[in-house]
Order: sequence, then C-alpha cells, then structure tokens
Amino acid sequence: MVKILVTGAAGFIGSNLCERLLKNGDEVIGMDNFYTGLKENIEHLKSYKNFSFIEHDITQPYDVECEQIYNLACPASPPYYQADPIKTIKTNVLGMLNMLELANE
Repeated sequence: MVKILVTGAAGFIGSNLCERLLKNGDEVIGMDNFYTGLKENIEHLKSYKNFSFIEHDITQPYDVECEQIYNLACPASPPYYQADPIKTIKTNVLGMLNMLELANE
C-alpha cells in the first residue's frame, strides 16, 4: 500500500483521482482549502478506511509523511482566477514550491 497526498482533493479531478487510488488499495490523504473544491465531492470518500482529509491551503507549508504527491490544487475556473489572479498565482507557485519541498524531504 502506497501513502499518497492529493492536493485539490475536493475538486472534480482530485476527488475522482482519490477514489481511483483508494480502489487500488492505496492510502490517500486528501488536502483542500475549499476555495473552489466542494465538500460534497469528498463525502463518499469518507467511507474508505484508507482515506483521511486535511483542510489546508497549500500556499502555506505543511508537513505530512507520504510516498507520492499529486498536486492538483489550482483555481482553474475562469470566474475564480479572474476574480483573484493573485491567489491563483500564489497557489500555483508557492503551492508547487511547498509540495516540492515536501517531496524533497
């Protein structure tokens, strides 16, 4: 069993990826700040014993033990990134740097 962190887990792609990984028997840690993701997207994942969730904004560092990271956190919808382009840039740049530093550890 592989321990995997999925950022943006409450988004459409993130929640479906989490479900697929869980069905493969992996341990999944979902992470999202619900800026664009929806709590409803991860409700069904709570029934998996190998799923845990952390509400966190990846623009801030976070330390969690994992073997793989899928960084899907991004306000990728035009209404969101047009409303707050600075948040989008911070998520993409600072979030990626934080996840790369975590992977490097």
